[in-house]
Amino acid sequence: MIEILKAMEFGPFLLSFKLAGITTLILFVISLPLSWYLSQTKSKYKPLLEAVTALPLVLPPSVLGFYILWGLSHNSPIGIFFENLLGYKLVFNFSGLVIASCLYSLPFMVQPLQSGFESVNKNMLEASYISGKSALKTMLRVALPNIKPAFMTATIVTFAHTVGEFGVVLMVGGSIPGETKVASVAIYEFVEIMDYKAAHVYSAIMVIISFLVLLSVYVFNQRQNKKFNGIQG
Repeated sequence: MIEILKAMEFGPFLLSFKLAGITTLILFVISLPLSWYLSQTKSKYKPLLEAVTALPLVLPPSVLGFYILWGLSHNSPIGIFFENLLGYKLVFNFSGLVIASCLYSLPFMVQPLQSGFESVNKNMLEASYISGKSALKTMLRVALPNIKPAFMTATIVTFAHTVGEFGVVLMVGGSIPGETKVASVAIYEFVEIMDYKAAHVYSAIMVIISFLVLLSVYVFNQRQNKKFNGIQG
């Protein structure tokens, strides 16, 4: 075991963390206004938008990965635009992984934020509007500071989910060392060549990381609930 740890390449893990960090940041910027809109709107099209947002939760990763791969390749208008006009390919590189990860992890950021916004006291929001604050200021200065547990859950779970991605990133990025070979893909390759010792070590590290991430979410939420109940009492 010690020999395996010494011989390990931590590049796939670092690449996974880099991908997860960038994806989480991008999704937060995108999901914040989207979640706020979904929590406040009474439009008849709300269920449609919610269904589209949650679609990655039920779609097989192979299906989603295939359509993302097609959408970013030179066979689609998007791929043609970037490849022919800008001279940049979006498949089998890190940029493609970021796009695929953002699409795949979108509901993990949107849904907790939406639930958090929906739980905010409506009287606080109405008071903010009456005082002359815009919807943007109300979201940032009134609603967001009051949904810390939802915010932490959304960011941490999105990060952890992105770290553990496999099917989508394999189809869109392949396995290029230093470019697209993330930890989950490395484990798959170890299993393929029947190097089960290395696969065990990599998998154990992923299990520990996932457990610590979830533990931090539950501990934080528990402390916030105790704090809230203490204020209420």
